[in-house]
Amino acid sequence: MPRAVTLIRSAALSDVAEYAYAATAPAEARLVFLAGACPLNDDGSTAAVGDHAGQALKAVENMEVALRAAGASLQDVISTRVLVASSRQEDLVTAWQVVRDAFGEHDVPSTLMGVTVLGYKDQLVEIEAVAAVLDA
Repeated sequence: MPRAVTLIRSAALSDVAEYAYAATAPAEARLVFLAGACPLNDDGSTAAVGDHAGQALKAVENMEVALRAAGASLQDVISTRVLVASSRQEDLVTAWQVVRDAFGEHDVPSTLMGVTVLGYKDQLVEIEAVAAVLDA
């Protein structure tokens, strides 16, 4: 199936960032707006307490479940925002590396943000995403 998302890079911008700087989708694409993917287990408890990488991995897994329910996959994501409850840059980078690795070659435009607190007890990571799909 053809993909709706086109990633855009610019030689006029730094290549240090590990993501495309922009992305587009055609007018006929169906946009999927996901709620923030949280690192919650099926029973509602927070996974990987105290572990930024573990929580990022669980959040990605939960995001993939939500994407599948909407008829999409990680390859259909057009942008992300990764929220990390920490003032330490190392913690943000740790969470980011997990998210980046999950997306592989599909390096969507992303924003990485340190925040003071997230909504669930012991929550350290949340991932917001928008996807675009072409329905058959």
